[in-house]
Amino acid sequence: MVARKTVAIIGAGPSGTVAAALLRKNNHDVVIFEKQYFPRFSIGESLLCSCLEDLDNAGLLGVIEQANFQVKTGAAFQHNNRYATFNFAENFTDGKDSTYQVERAKFDKLLADEVARLGVDLCFGEQVEDIHFENGVELTLRKADGQQYQFHADFVLDASGYGRVLPRLLDLEVPSTLVTRRAVFTHITDYFSDKAFDREKILITTHASNPEIWFWTIPFTEGRSSIGVVVPESLYVNSQLDSDIFLQTMINETPSLSSLVEDSEWDTPINTLAGYSANVKTLHGEYFALLGNAAEFLDPVFSSGVTIAMHSATLAAELLHQQFSGHDIDWENEYSEKLKIGINCFRTYVENWYNQRFQDVVYYQDPDPHIKAMICSILAGYAWDKNNPFVSDSENKLNLLADICQAS
Repeated sequence: MVARKTVAIIGAGPSGTVAAALLRKNNHDVVIFEKQYFPRFSIGESLLCSCLEDLDNAGLLGVIEQANFQVKTGAAFQHNNRYATFNFAENFTDGKDSTYQVERAKFDKLLADEVARLGVDLCFGEQVEDIHFENGVELTLRKADGQQYQFHADFVLDASGYGRVLPRLLDLEVPSTLVTRRAVFTHITDYFSDKAFDREKILITTHASNPEIWFWTIPFTEGRSSIGVVVPESLYVNSQLDSDIFLQTMINETPSLSSLVEDSEWDTPINTLAGYSANVKTLHGEYFALLGNAAEFLDPVFSSGVTIAMHSATLAAELLHQQFSGHDIDWENEYSEKLKIGINCFRTYVENWYNQRFQDVVYYQDPDPHIKAMICSILAGYAWDKNNPFVSDSENKLNLLADICQAS
């Protein structure tokens, strides 16, 4: 007998659990298939303010607020002797004025445990190997012991992140327009030398001599931090260095960061992630929709990945509920086009970060407070607020602002 649920979700990360919780609120039967076992390591650790609104809408914020994660009130940027901060309490959009920096192993497990408590079936150690569409969705799954079985659902949401299950199975992948880059990262016990270091902000540090290279420092509670570098893939490959030596070398070339972490304890294996930028031919089909990184991932520089993931889950779950309630849904206009508002906005700032035009804006010495608040809103995750001209007309407005900053 083939097992059946109304909605099958591939992946138990933030987009999968947010979508599942929203669907359960509307009494839909939901199952999540997750090939890994939790807790497990992941990056995407610096949440934006808009993420908390998605968690709140899904009924998941309470467990996160009780978990003692590090409060995050903004972002700090440093390049040699230049330093700039953006405080989320001063952003243009009416929304949350702080968020959290989270160890994803703990964060994802909390969300998964909560949706299970809400009545969602979670199947860990189960991998989707094939899919067919005929009067719904038929999935072929393989359990950890190698056993295969079939599962039928009326609709499937792909929240598989970098695994990109449906894009691979359905031949939906297309090359990203962004340069191929690699992230090299780890967790440390952070005996930071600068006692004035602001643990309530992510620190983005630009390499001392190569502005295309940048580092993140994400403080957690209990004296730990995530630290990583993002470089062009060719630079990493041509270095022929082991990942741990490569990360240390990049840090040593950037005095402002090397002095900060010089007393820290490097007690966690180094991880790398390459070629993460991705795109697809379509975000949806008759019986499926792609969420978050399974659909499109830009770059980790502004923590947009989890933000897009949660927003896509919120949009898709609401549309799916309306569809199950008998409404005709135009997924292209009501899902793809709406989601792309934020994706395209973030893309503008990512591309202009790497060509240094947005870096000139970030480090401008005398910013207009109103304009800075609009930029801050995007850094807080409100990339769908079309009342913000730096969202609705992101390319033109940012180019104009960058020209002014460069001419000054």
